Amino acid sequence: MEQDKKSNTWEKVKKSLLKAQTTTAIPLQEEKKKILKLRAERLAQESQGSDKEVCIEVVRFTLSGEQYAIESKYIREVFPLRELTPLPCTPDFVLGVVNVRGQIHSIVDLKKLFNLPQGGENKLPKVILLHSPDMEFGMLVDEITGSGPLPIAAIGPPLNTLTGLQLAYQRGVTVERLIVLAGEKILSDKRIIVDEEVI
Repeated sequence: MEQDKKSNTWEKVKKSLLKAQTTTAIPLQEEKKKILKLRAERLAQESQGSDKEVCIEVVRFTLSGEQYAIESKYIREVFPLRELTPLPCTPDFVLGVVNVRGQIHSIVDLKKLFNLPQGGENKLPKVILLHSPDMEFGMLVDEITGSGPLPIAAIGPPLNTLTGLQLAYQRGVTVERLIVLAGEKILSDKRIIVDEEVI
């Protein structure tokens, strides 16, 4: 008799569980949809918020004690300047050429190009090899100080105290006085190309 009571109790429990499952199945589906929709909305808001902090990857370097940066996508490689072959009949900002793994590249002295003070370096200067589909050359800099992301929003307008090529090649400046150069302008400027007939 007690066995019958137990089996009846279990049957009631099973029936109530089955009833609960069938009555809550549809609301559970709806609840899942609501949760997924909320997650999608949150992700969309986060991605919109991250658009405000879009960054570019830059390499930072120094020239005459000033901090500069250029976007990494224009840089093929960086190396110390050890051997340089001078070229006659070239503008004074063209120091000469170097052989990089069988390829000859001209080296441009940014200090002379920007009319910055010379000297004061006690380290081996570095070359930043810039490249684009149309042009490739090296920029001589004093020292590489780092690389990493730079928020585009942190780049303010160019300094209005600058003139000439230094202003023309400038993308902008940050509040930390980091001058960001415009790689696309440097690489597309025909004034840097040395006429082969002159050589």
